[in-house]
Amino acid sequence: MTPPRIAVLVPCRNEAATVVKVVADFRAALPQSTVYVYDNGSTDGTGALARRAGAVVRTESRPGKGGVVRRMLGEIDADVYVIVDGDATYDAASAPRMVDELIANDLDMVTAVRDERGAGAAYRRGHRFGNRAFNALLGGLFGSRPSDMLSGFRALSRRFAKSFPASSRGFEIETELTIHALEQRLPTGELRTPYFERPAGSQSKLSTYRDGMRILWMTAMLYRDERPLAFFGAFSFMFGVLGLILGGSVVIEYMETRLVPRFPTAILATGLMLLSFLALGCGLILHNVARGQREMKRLAYLAAGTNAAAATPVSGPPIPAARQVDRLDTVR
Repeated sequence: MTPPRIAVLVPCRNEAATVVKVVADFRAALPQSTVYVYDNGSTDGTGALARRAGAVVRTESRPGKGGVVRRMLGEIDADVYVIVDGDATYDAASAPRMVDELIANDLDMVTAVRDERGAGAAYRRGHRFGNRAFNALLGGLFGSRPSDMLSGFRALSRRFAKSFPASSRGFEIETELTIHALEQRLPTGELRTPYFERPAGSQSKLSTYRDGMRILWMTAMLYRDERPLAFFGAFSFMFGVLGLILGGSVVIEYMETRLVPRFPTAILATGLMLLSFLALGCGLILHNVARGQREMKRLAYLAAGTNAAAATPVSGPPIPAARQVDRLDTVR
């Protein structure tokens, strides 16, 4: 059997303190893989250090992790893609298990669910709560709750990588990956892996409030695009209820007196009802558009080819799905 071609993709921006360790650890964990470091405008020599450590270094000048991931998935040709942040907080030793899980069970994405290690400071203040809140929000909107939607450590199949219509610019790329898998009903899995504190001298690029709002906005926009009938239907219902509340009393007064003494209220109620019907109409039209787009995404997914399911696992024989004791979630 042919061994799979594995590409380890590491987006980096000013990670001189950690990039050498990340490259060395993943080259040791996946010796048959090629490690690609995409330098996203670093000013501290990250690219040169990664090259000396044995990585293939490329440059993406436009800032933003989403743009880097989009370019990596478009340029690199492989059977399995392992995406990991360059901050040395993820466990490279877990990568073979993730790749084996992907191959053995013909999955399209395996997400590393972070299990905090160390002195309990791996998560910045508020990040643990924010992650849980976003997981719950995604579960409520899309009907399936992920365990760690913001994890930056994932293994992707070729057909997923080559059919993923990435549009994110920043850290909301993980949200887009998760929602795409959920909405397309792709087979996915989760594995609990250690999560470590950042080493000394390494600083996070994530802004808690700014990037949190961008993730929330991306979630709302993807919900609008993927489920427009529910999105616009909610506005239609809200406008309709307000219109009935305001207009109901006006109608009752007219039935009793044959007069409309609150003319501005009647105009407002009429406008709200028109907005309600307009929102419902937009939802119905865009629902058909979204269905066509979903079918196009499915065709692109199928055209990307088959997974490396028949390839030799990287750390031993295939693991039967029934014996996956480390998995948190079965194939979706």
